[in-house]
Amino acid sequence: MELGKKIRQLRFRAGLTQEQLAEKLGIGAQSVSKWENAVAMPDISALPLLAEIFGVSIDDLFDLTSEQRLNRIENSLDITDELPQELFKEYEDFLKAQLKDEQNGQRATSLIAYLYWHRMNSCAAKAARYAKDAIRTAPEVKDCQWILNKAEGHAVWDWNMSNHTRAINFWRGVVEENPGVRLPYMYLIDNLLADHRADEAEKYLERASRLPNARNTMDQVYRAHIALARFDEKTADKLIEDLVSAHPEDDGCLFEAAQYYAEKCDYAKAIDLYERSFEKDERRPRFCDALMAIADIYEIMGSYAKAAQTYDRMIELLEKEWGLTEDTQLAEAKKEKARLLEKA
Repeated sequence: MELGKKIRQLRFRAGLTQEQLAEKLGIGAQSVSKWENAVAMPDISALPLLAEIFGVSIDDLFDLTSEQRLNRIENSLDITDELPQELFKEYEDFLKAQLKDEQNGQRATSLIAYLYWHRMNSCAAKAARYAKDAIRTAPEVKDCQWILNKAEGHAVWDWNMSNHTRAINFWRGVVEENPGVRLPYMYLIDNLLADHRADEAEKYLERASRLPNARNTMDQVYRAHIALARFDEKTADKLIEDLVSAHPEDDGCLFEAAQYYAEKCDYAKAIDLYERSFEKDERRPRFCDALMAIADIYEIMGSYAKAAQTYDRMIELLEKEWGLTEDTQLAEAKKEKARLLEKA
């Protein structure tokens, strides 16, 4: 339905004349008439007040389909740091109403999880900022350190706080309920390896490797990490070296090898392999993962200028390959570059 016809329908439903609606909006009645007759369109700044007067969402003014509204929510979460409370509530209400919908239920479930994570992440950034201020003010006080652990993933000494048992139990349950689906095995193995539970990781890797869609190269990467979890560095290194030797043109294998060496703090090898992975990647647009890792390594090594130069490459990639101009990720990359240049 056209916007003008929708305004007319909602005005009738609200029992308002054109003059009464115009008065509420602070405009002339002639403007409302022009909207309803498709002679003119409301200014975008009038839409929130129109939605408020009619008791609907802005989306309802445009008669968007459920799929269009889901797309709008996803795009909004992708590009904004923080949602206004009224928009958050609008998205929350719509997604909850879609949860049991046969066609959109799965996507709505995923998006409402994204919505709550988005709110949590924006709050976590604020919590971390104030926790850091409190610590700088009184570094001798043990007070806000746990907040940084929760907000930014800082390390925690106590094993009972740092182990991944809950995550392992969850993913094990998903695997047992879906034994023929490969992806949950990977998340289960990741968490087992984080706790050096190598024997269990090996058991689930063997099960995953027998699935029809098993990936031999990733299985070899996991075997290397299992060996590393057993502190068998010689075997682990050999597995990764053999992988790179067998697949020198495969950007995915090169990236996994780079991650392996980065985890070992063998930074020279890691940077070389990340660069090779980025060079061999034929996808367009490319992702920034390899460049982000290179920048992090240079910062760890104290090479702040090189880290900033790597962010220059990220900014160029986001602008030229992704066509971004005001995206959150682009703004964050520029902010990180400025921070590194200041340290340099």
